[in-house]
Amino acid sequence: MAGVVAIIGAGLIGRAWAVVFARSGWTVRLTDPHGPTLDAAPGLIRDELQALYVHGLVDDPEESAARVSAAASLAEAVAQAEFVQENGPETVEAKQALFAELDRLTPVSAVLASSTSAIVASRFTENLAGRARCLVGHPVNPPHLVPLVELCGAPWTAPETIERARAVYCSVGQVAVTVNREVEGFVLNRLQGALLAEAFRLVGEGVISAEDLDETVRNGLGLRWSFLGPFATIELNAPGGIPDYCARYTGFYKRVAADPGGPSVYDAANADRVIASWPHMPLPDRLATRTRWRNHRLAALAAHKRQQPTEP
Repeated sequence: MAGVVAIIGAGLIGRAWAVVFARSGWTVRLTDPHGPTLDAAPGLIRDELQALYVHGLVDDPEESAARVSAAASLAEAVAQAEFVQENGPETVEAKQALFAELDRLTPVSAVLASSTSAIVASRFTENLAGRARCLVGHPVNPPHLVPLVELCGAPWTAPETIERARAVYCSVGQVAVTVNREVEGFVLNRLQGALLAEAFRLVGEGVISAEDLDETVRNGLGLRWSFLGPFATIELNAPGGIPDYCARYTGFYKRVAADPGGPSVYDAANADRVIASWPHMPLPDRLATRTRWRNHRLAALAAHKRQQPTEP
């Protein structure tokens, strides 16, 4: 499966989506209202494809890069699109305006997907004539290295829209999961939020430093979670599987759940304690270097996982 995809927004997520589709043979039309961002995008996409080539994650980076072109307007980008991936500002108002234009300008058969991290589709598609073809396709940053994409429709999204989106995402190497009903933040960010709230509380209360908390995740939970989900993990943590685990350990988890990290963990006073515990300054050069390092490590992990046998 390959066709024409319009990528709306040429920032980090939009460029990553362009990489995902271009390396899988799709023709990519990329647009952004900010001229310098759009002008820089093709070169940055080429660089990322070259980086993937080093890890064996793309066959021909130059051929893939040649499939990407910058469109000067939204109308030009979507004129022949079969699939649209929107990556605009994370506000309801911006999504409403963009999807109204997309619904007006795209071929009626095109699927319209939003990369929104938290805003459910019903908040920006309700009044559209083509609302049945709209959904959220929420990726994980960066989507060209972390394949999960959450599919979540509004109450009026047609089931065939979800299935068409799933087929497209799977054809370009993503792992699609369906969120059966709308919840703010979908599933991944709600799971991340639960862990983050407890992390903010533990560091803010002085139980552990910010760096040591990160070590706990990346050299503890994260190693298992890179190939096992939480239910698959606990199935192997008790002789009798999940029922045995629930019988043995949920007393402790009930006590923890009775006193969750609430909204106050993000208040200024506690946030300041967390920031003070993190010994690194957010300098642009450091963040850029760390981003490149992260992407290199994720690419190496993706290459490793690709070579492993499927789970029993």
